[in-house]
Amino acid sequence: MAPVIVCAGLTTIDIAQAVTELPSANTKMIAEDAWLDVGGPAANAARVAQRHGCEVRLVTALGDSELATIARQRLVGIEIIDVAPPSHQLPVSTVFITPDGSRAVVSRNATALGAIELPDPAVLDGVEAVLHDGHLLDASLALAANRAPLHVLDGGSWKPGLEKLLPMIDLAVVSADFALPGRDADQALSDLSDFGIPRLVRTRGQEPVQAMLGGHLELFPVPQVMVVDSTGAGDVLHGSLVAQLAGETDFTAALRNAIVEASESVTHYRIF
Repeated sequence: MAPVIVCAGLTTIDIAQAVTELPSANTKMIAEDAWLDVGGPAANAARVAQRHGCEVRLVTALGDSELATIARQRLVGIEIIDVAPPSHQLPVSTVFITPDGSRAVVSRNATALGAIELPDPAVLDGVEAVLHDGHLLDASLALAANRAPLHVLDGGSWKPGLEKLLPMIDLAVVSADFALPGRDADQALSDLSDFGIPRLVRTRGQEPVQAMLGGHLELFPVPQVMVVDSTGAGDVLHGSLVAQLAGETDFTAALRNAIVEASESVTHYRIF
C-alpha cells in the first residue's frame, strides 16, 4: 500500500522567465525562455511526493478563480482540500532566473487570504506524515493537534505565529536564511532545539547540509553540480524526504537521497 502524506500550505501560479540579468526600472528585455506552472512550497512538495509513489492530500487555498482551475489541472492525482472561500484569488509568483541559476521572486503568497475553513480531522486518516510550510498557520495548527503522524516543518523563512506550531513539530528542515525574530540565521538549529524538536536539518545551498540528531551535529555533503535554476530545490528536498520517511526509509538514508534529488533538480529548468 502506498504511503499517505499530507502537505499543508501555499499553492501559487508561477510565471517564470529566464533572463540575462534582473530588470531595472524603465527598461524592457527579451527573455531567453518562459513558462507557467503551479508553484508554492506545499504544492511543489506534494507533486514530488506523488512522483515517489505516495498518495498525497494537499491542504491549501485555491478558491474558484480561473487560475485555480489551472492549478487543479496541474495537480491531477492529488487530493485537494481547499480551505479558501470561493472568492479567493490564487496568488501569482513572478520568477526571474539569471544565468548563474539564481532567482528573484515577487509574490503576495497568502497575504490576501482572510478567514479559512479549518480542515476536517478525517484528512489525517491513514496518514504517515504531514509537511507544513507555515503559510496556512491555522490549518497547520489544526492538523498538528493530532500527534499521530510525523509532523515536518518546511522552514524556508520565518512566518508570524510560527512559534505556536514549533512545539508540535517532529522534524524541522530549514533554509540558510531561516531565523527566529531578532536572531541570527546561524543560530537557527540551537534556537529550534529549544522548542523540543528532536530532529533538525539546515540546508545551505551547495554547502554541506547540517543535521542535529540526538544532540550531535552531522554534515551531509551536497553534490557539486552546474546550477541552471535553483527554483524549487528546497521543495524537492522536502517532498522527497517526507515521502521516504513515510515509506519507512531510514532517516540518514532518506536525507542523503533527498539531497541528491534536490541537487539534480537545479541542473535544468522546470522541476516538473
